[in-house]
Amino acid sequence: MKDWKKVILCPNPSRDHDMCATKTAKEILERYGFRTVVCSPFRDQREGTFADLDVRPLTQELRSADLMITFGGDGTILHLAKLAALNKVPVLGVNTGSLGFIAELELSELDMLCRLESWDFKTESRMMLDVSVLRDGRQVYTNLGLNDAVIREGPISHVIHLRIESDAHHLADIAGDGVIIATPTGSTAYSLSAGGPVMEPNAEAMVVCPICTHNMRFSSYVLSPGHTLSIRMERNGRKPVYLFVDESRGFALRSEDEVQVRRSKYALKLVRLTEKSFCEIFAKKMLPGGQEG
Repeated sequence: MKDWKKVILCPNPSRDHDMCATKTAKEILERYGFRTVVCSPFRDQREGTFADLDVRPLTQELRSADLMITFGGDGTILHLAKLAALNKVPVLGVNTGSLGFIAELELSELDMLCRLESWDFKTESRMMLDVSVLRDGRQVYTNLGLNDAVIREGPISHVIHLRIESDAHHLADIAGDGVIIATPTGSTAYSLSAGGPVMEPNAEAMVVCPICTHNMRFSSYVLSPGHTLSIRMERNGRKPVYLFVDESRGFALRSEDEVQVRRSKYALKLVRLTEKSFCEIFAKKMLPGGQEG
């Protein structure tokens, strides 16, 4: 019995209607002696959103948590990845969304939570990115991303020009809609839609993938994780350009800004309870003839 292990349950209210999955998981875990706490993954939730469950502050509860279980799509895990990694709390995803590439369990597999009883499970380390913006020699923005850092045009469509350097050496010039710097986890997200390569998620590398580039000779690069990438804008004038990290709110860039992207010392630990391989998951959810979860 693991009555001293504390498990945080983080349901996305728009994905776990009436908290059915969360309540089922709570019952299973408490049956095996775990302490459970329900926390909202988002701020400013309306009263009654979580049915009759007692909801506690997430940042406070994470300090003493042993495991976090999310109920939602991959977006919910992305939203919580930074907090989980900074607090060194492993995450187990339950897919109640449409695709669920990062999540470990489907709704029909909740009974597998019983495998946590012995506390003898595998975790998979997922590389993350440190993203910062330098302006006049000062750091004006910093973030931690699991999927990607994206530099792209604003609401008005226009071609943006970017110069990318790797460890102070020229790597590429891009003219197009922007660029994606993706982790292996993020290689199956926006980068894949932009024509980037698919990478095994526990690999360690960075993908540099242009978005709708005008230079047809340049598709994408796969780089070892030791590089520090520097992206600067060229000849963009006052046209709006934004930086997005894991679908976060966009940060408006100025023409003289330098965006730096490097591998982070933090990593997200994902709990594995099944023997599903990456190839199996990809074939099922992404390839023609497969079925979405």
